[in-house]
Order: sequence, then C-alpha cells, then structure tokens
Amino acid sequence: MFSSRSRYASAPDALYAEPGGRQIPFKQLRRIPTDAPIQGMHVVGEQERFDLVAYTHYGDPEQFWRVCDANRGTWPEDLLAVPGRQLLVPQSR
Repeated sequence: MFSSRSRYASAPDALYAEPGGRQIPFKQLRRIPTDAPIQGMHVVGEQERFDLVAYTHYGDPEQFWRVCDANRGTWPEDLLAVPGRQLLVPQSR
C-alpha cells in the first residue's frame, strides 16, 4: 500500500470492525523516533520548502518527514516559518 520509503511503511496494520460486521483495514499511528542519529544542521532560508531541504540532505524530496520528525514539528510549515532557524537533520536509514 505504501512505498518502502514512506514514513508509514513500517506502521502496523489493523482492522476496524463496523457494527454491521464490515471490516475496514487501516494503519495504526506510527511511533516518532526519539533516538535518530543526527548527521548535521540545516539553516532555514527564505521561503524554503521541506521537499528541498530533504533533497539537499538525502537526494530524495520524499524524505522530508525525517527532518520534521527530528524537530518535533506538528505542522511542518511552522518549522520553516522563521528564516535562520536551525533544524536538526537526522541520518537516513
């Protein structure tokens, strides 16, 4: 269902049973790692986007979520709102 590079690839599957008996598959919430090794820092530039940050550090814009997780961003846009802010950049796995 998800690409092997997706943040949800390793999230456990589950089933929800409706009152009528129909079962609906879904992904459980994933654990946000707290122990990811850090490879460096990234200084936020003017109007920067997370896909560009990920491409700069990983060569893959779809890995933006790694930087979001490392910086505990509930809303990724909030992390980029202040140019000059330093973001932790975790190692890719």
